[in-house]
Amino acid sequence: MKLIKKIRSNMSLSIIGGIVAMLLVFGFIVCIIGNSCFVSAFKDEYSTVTYHMADSAATFVNGDHLSSYLEDGETEEYKDTLQKLDVCCHKLNVSLIYVIQVDTSDYGRFVSIFNVVNNSVDDSHYTPWELGYQRDTTNDEYRQKYQAIYEENSPYETVFRMRTTDGQHPHITTLVPVRDHNGEVAGILCVQRPVNEMANAFMPYVILIAIGVFMMIAVVTLFTVLLLRNGVIKPVKKVSDEATRFAKENQKGEPLGDISRYEVILNLARSIDSMETDMVSYIENLTAATAEKERIGAELSIAATIQETTLPDEFPAFPDRSEFDIYASMTPAKMVGGDFYNFFFIDDDHLAMEIADVSGKGIPAALFMMITNILIQNVTKMGGTPAEILTYVNNEVCRRNRADMFVTVWLGILEISTGKLVSANAGHDDPAVYRRDGRFEIVKEKHGFVIGGMEGMRYKNNEITLNPGDKLFLYTDGVPEATDQNDEMFTVGRTIDALNEHKEEAPKQIIEGVRDSVSAFVGDAPQFDDMTMLCFELKEANEDSAE
Repeated sequence: MKLIKKIRSNMSLSIIGGIVAMLLVFGFIVCIIGNSCFVSAFKDEYSTVTYHMADSAATFVNGDHLSSYLEDGETEEYKDTLQKLDVCCHKLNVSLIYVIQVDTSDYGRFVSIFNVVNNSVDDSHYTPWELGYQRDTTNDEYRQKYQAIYEENSPYETVFRMRTTDGQHPHITTLVPVRDHNGEVAGILCVQRPVNEMANAFMPYVILIAIGVFMMIAVVTLFTVLLLRNGVIKPVKKVSDEATRFAKENQKGEPLGDISRYEVILNLARSIDSMETDMVSYIENLTAATAEKERIGAELSIAATIQETTLPDEFPAFPDRSEFDIYASMTPAKMVGGDFYNFFFIDDDHLAMEIADVSGKGIPAALFMMITNILIQNVTKMGGTPAEILTYVNNEVCRRNRADMFVTVWLGILEISTGKLVSANAGHDDPAVYRRDGRFEIVKEKHGFVIGGMEGMRYKNNEITLNPGDKLFLYTDGVPEATDQNDEMFTVGRTIDALNEHKEEAPKQIIEGVRDSVSAFVGDAPQFDDMTMLCFELKEANEDSAE
């Protein structure tokens, strides 16, 4: 009891104890808030990435033949699709990929069509379902999500299982529709991905917070002791005067030396001497570091200039051609970006157009972008359909892709005299087309796998006809996925609305209008992804002369 009273009456111990207690509470609160933000951001990232995985995997499944597989058994086409899904399962490093048909009367049962397992991801123990295996829906949550997919209330659904009771590890399951040739939902493809990375990433964060709190406790305690203890006024004033002088002059003075017999003041004096030495050294190092930073900035500026020269940026691009108008822009999230566009003549009547989005940002993405762009342009000029060109380019990129990067690509070849546009899509956003006297609308295309993702992929041609007055708009996901300060996306819907506000204008004004709409929506939120757009207009024969 006497000891407690003595501690409470001691100002130094009381203040130090109170500060230590406050720092411990602060560290605990930081851990709680950090955990909440960490888990929320992790879930959002996992949900988006797993959706793209599932959407890509769904391109391997022929929705028209799901029912026939149940009747005919394991045909050659079925085995080929099953093998592709198995390769995709291991390539994407997920636990399960399976395709089911759900009883839409009450969504309480389903039958398995494809099921591939990768137990090596997190030491799980899943057993693949056989073709035709039937079972009841797991719970009401899955029933509601099945219904949302079949009734097309949602492009995809996600289920998180952070706490499991069946002996399996925590995981995320993303559900996407498998459609037939009429666009109707014929089944559901599910991708199950473990989330063990969250626990592995969170532990270092907790340890770092604990270390930081204890370091703050140590520093604050020392500072409090030094502040509360006072000794001889003159030594303290001498230390203060020396510190003031150094702050003004930034020049090392005479060492303070042993100015007091009290250890606290003596240590303070020595600290001032050491600080002057370290600060002078720091200023010298900072000067050198600033010069190095300026040199790196200059090199990045040169890299950005080199990248810009690889993309056509002079408009009008073809002043001697009056049959069409074309305009494009690329706004990188960093000084250099991973998006790119291109357009060039193959011959007098065939114009090639491309737009692409490389995974990642910065210098690595820019290098990958330049290599892929040059490869696509060279192969396109050698001839062939867009599907054949992307098939060849994908194989070449995969053979040299040691960095495991990939790129989504839309490539189209337009026959100007007829307006016939043949295109191929490697995992890229669908284009928007404006028909004269109509509105911009998204054109759903047959998608292939991303370039650089898997060797041996084959791509399919899409074909439409552009008439005089029609317009084509291409973009990367940096447009619809631009987010405001509340993390709300601009979305494809708002992109179409922005296009239709300027639908009667020239390609340049259309792109500038969309960019202005995105900027107004995003506000002061930082740009997280490159934003690239290309707009093409097939003009009337006498339109140029009228202008």
